[in-house]
Amino acid sequence: MTSPFSLHGRTAIVTGGNQGLGKAFAFGLAEAGARVAIVGRSADRNERVAAEAAAAGHEFVTITADITDDAQVTRMTEEALAAFGTIDVLVNNAGTCVHNEAFAVTDDEWDAVFTLNVRALWKATIAVGAHMREAGSGSIVNIGSMSGIIVNRPQWQPAYNASKAAVHHLTKSLAVEWAQYGIRVNALAPGYVKTEMAPVDREDFKRYWIDDAPQQRFALPEEIAPSVVFLASDAASFITGSVLVADGGYTAV
Repeated sequence: MTSPFSLHGRTAIVTGGNQGLGKAFAFGLAEAGARVAIVGRSADRNERVAAEAAAAGHEFVTITADITDDAQVTRMTEEALAAFGTIDVLVNNAGTCVHNEAFAVTDDEWDAVFTLNVRALWKATIAVGAHMREAGSGSIVNIGSMSGIIVNRPQWQPAYNASKAAVHHLTKSLAVEWAQYGIRVNALAPGYVKTEMAPVDREDFKRYWIDDAPQQRFALPEEIAPSVVFLASDAASFITGSVLVADGGYTAV
């Protein structure tokens, strides 16, 4: 029997796939059998990750693009289709965060967060979703955050929290609307994970970030990647419009 978790014969795009969680997602999808394209703004970083993948036996397609630019989103989609012929999975991972209290958040900071975390995700989803609609199938996994469910402390990040809440609800909206096209849309909401964007080792955050979590620890990116593989695969064929929380129990208490 073929495992429902297998992605053999499938193709996937991972935005922000050249570092952190995105890199782990790309490797996880490849290990499940998918052909993977990583998208990032840095050509050098893209190539370094592709070389690392090649050493592990995977062939990544690299697409250098800034997805906050609509023309580059179009080009990203065209390059992926030229490489693969079809796009079965889209992982909207690219994102940014600003740690700043509400009264100090500037318009530029707010706009930067929402432009990448929400608008660029929306544009990439529409571009790839149009192809999936023609194909009659597809799986979209939006990377949200437990920050779209709770308010982090002691650092303040209202723009990020609001953007991830928007991602969660957009996920549900598209899942309902696009079910008729055979497209599943889900979100993954990670908790504290050790990446370049999350300073999980800061001692002044430990009391709130680690000690408040039932598992008493942060996660590594490789622990979160299997959840993306699950949502992308046929193992989740009856799951759409869901937000899968992977936070070590943080939001349960």
